[in-house]
Amino acid sequence: MTAFKSDFLNVLQDRGFIQQISDPQSLDALAARRELVAYIGFDCTAPSLHVGSMVQIMCLYWLQQTGNKPIALMGGGTTRVGDPSGKDETRKILSIEDIERNKDGIKQVFSHFLTFGAGKSDAVMPDNAEWLTKLNWIEMLRDIGRHFSVNRMLAMDSVKLRLERDQEMSFIEFNYMILQAYDYAVLNRRYDCRLQMGGSDQWGNIVNGIDLGRRMGTPQLHALTTPLITTANGEKMGKTAGGAVWLNADLKSPYEYWQFWRNTADADVARFLKLFTTLPLGEIGRLAALRGAEINEAKKALADAATALLHGAEAAKAASETARQTFEEGAIAVSLPTCSIAHGDLEGGMVGVLNAFVTAGLVGSNGEARRQIKGGGLRVNDAAVTDEKMVLTPAHLTPEGVIKLSIGKKRHVLLKPA
Repeated sequence: MTAFKSDFLNVLQDRGFIQQISDPQSLDALAARRELVAYIGFDCTAPSLHVGSMVQIMCLYWLQQTGNKPIALMGGGTTRVGDPSGKDETRKILSIEDIERNKDGIKQVFSHFLTFGAGKSDAVMPDNAEWLTKLNWIEMLRDIGRHFSVNRMLAMDSVKLRLERDQEMSFIEFNYMILQAYDYAVLNRRYDCRLQMGGSDQWGNIVNGIDLGRRMGTPQLHALTTPLITTANGEKMGKTAGGAVWLNADLKSPYEYWQFWRNTADADVARFLKLFTTLPLGEIGRLAALRGAEINEAKKALADAATALLHGAEAAKAASETARQTFEEGAIAVSLPTCSIAHGDLEGGMVGVLNAFVTAGLVGSNGEARRQIKGGGLRVNDAAVTDEKMVLTPAHLTPEGVIKLSIGKKRHVLLKPA
């Protein structure tokens, strides 16, 4: 393992963030002098980022914590094109209004991790629409496009894999790597940005930016990529049976977020503590050494620390207490996720159990609900559902005035008549 001079690269290495670095010594020297300005781009394809973006957000967090300057680049311009990396088909082209709405939602999360301002190490959040939408087509071809080899572009994984599978790639997507490379040159000119970070699938795009910068006369630029995070069972990070684990509280409550981390597989706990919390490595080592039933202490510590980072200490404490009441005391905690149903439908016998679980978001379809019932996986008020034709009525309301729906032992939603 390389011993770096800079706190930044040492932290990233010790916590498992580094996949590749283009020129470690040069980058290390910049970071050691606390003169490193680095960016990560976030396209505005959804109203919130999800847990899969947390590795990148934490890279920016540690960059600032070690005295360097982070740039969280909003992709208001590149979202209009669509990144083909890792995609089998063209991304849906969003309206300008949708992109702006998504951008506003995405911005919310960064205030929890970064300090913004005009200081030397304060974070900034430019939007590449500011310069990309002003590019003149002929000038772009002449001043930027001439530096790109079509041969090299065709050899990029994002292009090559699509072509090998005979899957169409539009001309607009083919240009994405040029726009991303140009972003790097602009950020260097405006902020003296010397590093772009991203997932390992972005290596080729980032190196393109380094090459374009060299041809356009920038100082030496650098690339750092992180591993693509999968769970111990090989699943992509951030996806669950209930959908994406969003970072915005209006899309995924603090309790649901806490519960996501609490459900981490034993084999992933130590790695996730390093990546997704700021707990000291010594404490992480102690938690990682726990075995048997004691591993639950480590999982709760992971859930508490990860939730506190995003939603605050009070929200993490409330989520932990909700879980304790629900699982240890068997009580119905009123802070569990809720879903409204019409009181008239409940009284009229119109709320079938299959549809209730779909509406609550605990299963994706009636078919999935039937399969769960056959396996004994669904419960109403902690009683197993055995009849798929069961209808919920006011008689199912608890003293708290709700109906508790559960799938497995750890996912619960309260149906509340309105």
